[in-house]
Amino acid sequence: MDYFIQIKGVKMEISKIKKALIEQKNIGLSGNLYHKTQIDFAYNTNHIEGSTITSDETASIYDTGTILASSDKVIVLRDVTETKNHFTLFKYMLDTIDDKLTEDMIKKFHFILKDGTLTDSEKEWFNVGEYKKKNNFVGNITTSLPRDVSRDMKELLNWYDKIDKKSIEDIIEFHVRFEKIHPFQDGNGRVGRMIMFRECLVNDIMPFFIEDRNKDFYIRGIREYQVNNEKGYLVDTCLNSQDNYKKMVDYFLEDYNN
Repeated sequence: MDYFIQIKGVKMEISKIKKALIEQKNIGLSGNLYHKTQIDFAYNTNHIEGSTITSDETASIYDTGTILASSDKVIVLRDVTETKNHFTLFKYMLDTIDDKLTEDMIKKFHFILKDGTLTDSEKEWFNVGEYKKKNNFVGNITTSLPRDVSRDMKELLNWYDKIDKKSIEDIIEFHVRFEKIHPFQDGNGRVGRMIMFRECLVNDIMPFFIEDRNKDFYIRGIREYQVNNEKGYLVDTCLNSQDNYKKMVDYFLEDYNN
């Protein structure tokens, strides 16, 4: 059964949310669901990873391409670039929404997110848009070795492709397995969360992004899922974020209930 949301007593298909986001992206006007999603998604997903850019600064970067910070604040240029890149990534995600999720698409997501963010020394070993060259880990959890990433990603996508009717639980499990592989040197969380938003839209499920205020619950949820196969913490966190995005949709999409 398709997932529906309720807006003032009218059932609205998730496909209409996708349609609204794409149309509003193409029109380029502000003050709509696309505009609000761009700012809130970029702020929250980057802040989870330690970005110093505030919500107001994120909005300023999106609206004007500039940032006005307090006189005593040091602006980290990489944070600014990754904020702008996330805007571009969200747009690209919508532009390719009807294409199949593949390794090449995921690598392109990473390239867009991390392009122009590296120092000269990092460029020697950090492959933007390509799988990692060096081992990495998350907390105390080991991830796939560089030599195994391509194999593990193919196995993950093969598993996912075989699911005929994907549920939110399937999308969350894909995210957990993707983060366990940790295919890129950096940017895995943000790429993974963009994939979740995308796959919800593709599969008629209310999309969502994780809010920074739920960062601790989100990180704990992934750890519990990976280590103890306890799925409830992460699923509950995602469902809470889903409810919050639904509220945003309720506010902006009254005109899309016909």
